[in-house]
Amino acid sequence: MTTITGLDHRQEFAGAWADPGHTRYELPPVDINALLADRYTTGSPLAFTLDMLWDVEVRKAWQPDRYIPGVVRAGSARAWGRRQETDGAESFVRSSRQRLWLQPDERGLVLEQAYVDHHARTITFIGATRLPGPDETPLQADPRQALFHVEHSARGPADRPVIRWRIVHLTAEPHPALGQVFARFAAGPWLPEYVEIYIREDLGVPLRCRPVR
Repeated sequence: MTTITGLDHRQEFAGAWADPGHTRYELPPVDINALLADRYTTGSPLAFTLDMLWDVEVRKAWQPDRYIPGVVRAGSARAWGRRQETDGAESFVRSSRQRLWLQPDERGLVLEQAYVDHHARTITFIGATRLPGPDETPLQADPRQALFHVEHSARGPADRPVIRWRIVHLTAEPHPALGQVFARFAAGPWLPEYVEIYIREDLGVPLRCRPVR
């Protein structure tokens, strides 16, 4: 897939998600304040809001190497081609060196076309095998990683934000090993690393993990 003028990111994701041959995974909803109260202590009182969650989701979309260093190699992320859409959303293209799901010690180039819907508080990433870089130099995604699309959403009431996240790999048939990777993520007891980084570094609130009961 090359870059598509007028790409409908949401329709592209929905079509891929509906394909029974693709490998789909949706993480359980993450109630940030419930996890904060149960598994962390903070250096000062903190009530995490929906606006905060959306703020960090947008920041992470532009700077994945800062907010998800466990996945994206530091200094490898680039974003270009920013465009304001007629519905108030914005789109852009990004590249980064990301951990390969089935070879976690390796990193490979991932190319994504992003759509940030500020009204719906949803960010959709459509993976691409080839894209022109910021200087029009052709870029090729690492073929060792199956092409994938991702959808991030900030949901819930203003004072009780919930993270929704789902991913679909464009495989010829469901790939159990890929599903197991994300099942392990879901089993983790902590907040996503980007939320912890946002609390510590952007909000300036000390954060300490409690012993897991």
